[in-house]
Amino acid sequence: MTRKLLPILFLIIIFSCDKNDDPQPEAPLAALEMTNLTYGSGSEQQIDVFLPEGRNLSDTPLILYIHGGGWIQGSKEEFLPFKSSMNTLLPGYAFASINYSLFDISTSENPFPTQENDVIDAIEFIERMKADWDVEGGLILVGASAGGHLALLHAYKHQEIGDIQSVAVLFPPTELSELFESDNTAALLLSALLEGTPESNPILYKESSPVNYISPNSVPSIFFHGDQDMVVPISQSELLANTLQENGVIYEYQKIPGEGHGFLPETYPSVLTAAAEFILENQ
Repeated sequence: MTRKLLPILFLIIIFSCDKNDDPQPEAPLAALEMTNLTYGSGSEQQIDVFLPEGRNLSDTPLILYIHGGGWIQGSKEEFLPFKSSMNTLLPGYAFASINYSLFDISTSENPFPTQENDVIDAIEFIERMKADWDVEGGLILVGASAGGHLALLHAYKHQEIGDIQSVAVLFPPTELSELFESDNTAALLLSALLEGTPESNPILYKESSPVNYISPNSVPSIFFHGDQDMVVPISQSELLANTLQENGVIYEYQKIPGEGHGFLPETYPSVLTAAAEFILENQ
């Protein structure tokens, strides 16, 4: 008797299920912040990730910020003063900021291209985590000073690693042989960082200079440089602009009158607005 009732009970269960019993669509994802995630085995390979509310796998681009500090200092927290403005200017974007292995002048630990390789590791980590984070929509690289150099170098030299859409940088080194010749401080730092001079180690200087990897297929680029910069001469950005123009690459270059290496607080709102508009136009 029991065996005869089972098929009937099965049919009753099926047909008594109202369509309203189906699970409701998932609510929009809440904003999420994750700090000090590790993206590699190195002690300094850490990343902070800021995911927006309502993100999805079809239209949530991610901006990766790379800090400055002459390759010898600085941290991912450099991004935090800009975070609120960037959230407003680029709603729906995810953001991330990394630490990378800093060169130790006293011990010569972590010479270049350690920093270049750390950026690669970070981007490969981001690519692996995109599905878990529910983000997709391309990667934009942003950086200042040495971080701008690393952002440009990856965007032009390793464009195939990560879905790089554009790059936005502030007062970046772009050609390290010329930077070496700019003053004694730069020469001392670069000869240590690159383990030689442009004369003794020309291949590494060439391979570490973003302008040497620009082609007609390079990503759209926007950059800003103060005309009173005594650390990274504005000629570095002039060379970048000329090379991009020669190759027919979409770019925007803003020379900031009276500014040095690092802008005044009142300058950043217009700079961030211009960068955001450029990113949106080239997404």
